[in-house]
Amino acid sequence: MNQIKDYRQYDKIAIMGGTFNPIHNGHLVAAESVRQQMGIDRVIFIPTGKPPHKNANPMFNEHRYLMTVLATVTNPNFEVSRIEIDRAGLTYTIDTITELKMRCKPECKIYFITGADAIQEILTWKEPEKLLSMCEFVAVTRPGYKNEKLVKTIKSLKDKFKGRITLLEIPALSISSTDIRHRVLAGQTIKYLVPASVEEYIHKFGLYKAEDVYSPEIEAINAKLHSVLTPKRYKHTQGVAQEALQLAGRYGADSDKAYIAGLLHDCAKCLTDEEKLELCDRYSLVLDDILKSQPDLTHSFLGAKIAETEYGITDSEILDAIAYHTTGRPDMSLLEKIVFIADYIEPNRDYFEGLDKVRELAYEDIDKAVITSLENTINYNKKKKRLIHPLGIAALEYLKREEKNEKH
Repeated sequence: MNQIKDYRQYDKIAIMGGTFNPIHNGHLVAAESVRQQMGIDRVIFIPTGKPPHKNANPMFNEHRYLMTVLATVTNPNFEVSRIEIDRAGLTYTIDTITELKMRCKPECKIYFITGADAIQEILTWKEPEKLLSMCEFVAVTRPGYKNEKLVKTIKSLKDKFKGRITLLEIPALSISSTDIRHRVLAGQTIKYLVPASVEEYIHKFGLYKAEDVYSPEIEAINAKLHSVLTPKRYKHTQGVAQEALQLAGRYGADSDKAYIAGLLHDCAKCLTDEEKLELCDRYSLVLDDILKSQPDLTHSFLGAKIAETEYGITDSEILDAIAYHTTGRPDMSLLEKIVFIADYIEPNRDYFEGLDKVRELAYEDIDKAVITSLENTINYNKKKKRLIHPLGIAALEYLKREEKNEKH
């Protein structure tokens, strides 16, 4: 049974929602930074129960709740609520805010802390206009994070719905729950990524074995890829997926999307040229002269179609990241840039000139990394007297123009 505390003594409360699987130091730094900068009286951590946008393992509900309690217990301004874990059915933010508002005084201001990427999806949430009127959103980003799409989204939401949204830069947001789970599975250290009490809890209960880390969908994808790719290509694919995961953590992108896009980016790579051209015709992919003369270049565009039809991927961001991971294109999304660079720098790559520089740039400034990798690729193809796809040239020109505009 839900038991919600009375919050009538507070003028400002903040909600920190998430799967917290597991909670990590990035969550805690974000919550404390928002509390101090916004003058919050109380931050309420609310582990999700059954969110509509993510697959959460109900078996882990108690583990997630208890780890969150352990992580927050030393901060007197933090507390953890079971409101969503104990609620039957799907968990919607609007229901949680409505329920909490009933326990606050009318003039109490409610803040909802979320990642910047979630703001761009808010219109897909239940009753977004009502939600934006009931609480102020605090979108947390890593320092120096640049995203014109996010800025436009926030402005649109403010103009259209009179939504109150604050963008706040927070250190330590490069930590990712997904990466932590993979680290535990691989036997790597998670010290200083999570509170010591959470690290001890994970090891004590043996959390994040293979069946906990990989969903049945991921297992199915891996099994199929293993059967259609050569061993070397499959190893490359695993490296790209892991690199994309780490880059997503560094830049605050959706780690699940990055991992899946990394896995599937080369799903059409091992087809013969004849098979590629035949499938392009079947999927009605329009080929320009360059793609016709170099059928291997079609593997990225074809891969997006195969990911959709044979692997059941419907997310347009993932499909675009697969489609443009080879050529790039103007105005690439953050996810597209991540997969593009992950493919270029993954650890299983044989060394080539310029690789170390891009690896260095990848975690400093992803735009500069994409610019450098595009320049390297174009120059290499020129030396080999290969045709260069216009999308790559257009992508480079676009990024250089954006870089120039930022300097002015």
